[in-house]
Amino acid sequence: MCDVDNRDEMARGEDFMHRLVQRAQAMGGTCTGEHGIGQGKQKYLTAELGPEAIEAMRALKRALDPQNIFNPGKILPAA
Repeated sequence: MCDVDNRDEMARGEDFMHRLVQRAQAMGGTCTGEHGIGQGKQKYLTAELGPEAIEAMRALKRALDPQNIFNPGKILPAA
């Protein structure tokens, strides 16, 4: 829990999440949580799955959602 109006607290929260994800991935775990990726953990997905998997996911997204209306900007990191 962080006070979103407190920059220092938010920075410490972000740093904690970064270290937590790195530790989980180093132990063979995942950056995802109960509710998936969202926007906060996109940056960790490529390191976990590899660029080929991300591109395959993008291709599926384009095929199934050509107008990008289902959760635009979520899950997949920016190209």
